Amino acid sequence: MSFLRPKVQGLLLRWREPAAAAAAMAGALWLASLGGWFFVPLGGLAFAVAAGWAVIALRRVRFGQSGGAAGLVELDEGQIGYLGPDWGGYVALDDLEELRLVLVRGERHWRLRQSDGQVLSIPVGAEGAHRLFDAFAALPGLDTSRLLAALSGPAEAPAPGGNVISLSSQAPTAGQLIWRRPSRAVLT
Repeated sequence: MSFLRPKVQGLLLRWREPAAAAAAMAGALWLASLGGWFFVPLGGLAFAVAAGWAVIALRRVRFGQSGGAAGLVELDEGQIGYLGPDWGGYVALDDLEELRLVLVRGERHWRLRQSDGQVLSIPVGAEGAHRLFDAFAALPGLDTSRLLAALSGPAEAPAPGGNVISLSSQAPTAGQLIWRRPSRAVLT
């Protein structure tokens, strides 16, 4: 039996990493306050590491969207997987060519396009979608602040002619472009 309401419990779980980083920063300040030639630099170093951790933790919190969308996101050894009730699939991060944020039937989706043209669409609110931040951050040349700005900004209007965007690779590209793989040099 929990003494906390489910909403409060969810809020505490969501903010646990930034809270742990703040506690580490407080511990580092305490360590530096002990004084001396050893503890002041050690506390300063620990504070800098904890501050970096806090920045990353806050970005993860901003990235995580609550929505209760259907499906489950898996992240395993450089591969993103989505298991949904109607569709699903896997995309290797090495094969990823383009990342877009699109609006499908009033719901935001990550649209991942592979080098062979296949497309995987993942609802932003799917369970486990918060793990995508670390996977996307590993993409070469991705600006995480642009990624977070796209999520926090207003949803883009659907394409003219309807509220449905086809998820096939032949569909016209719509939505906000977040990242595209830099062109690879061809050996001659």
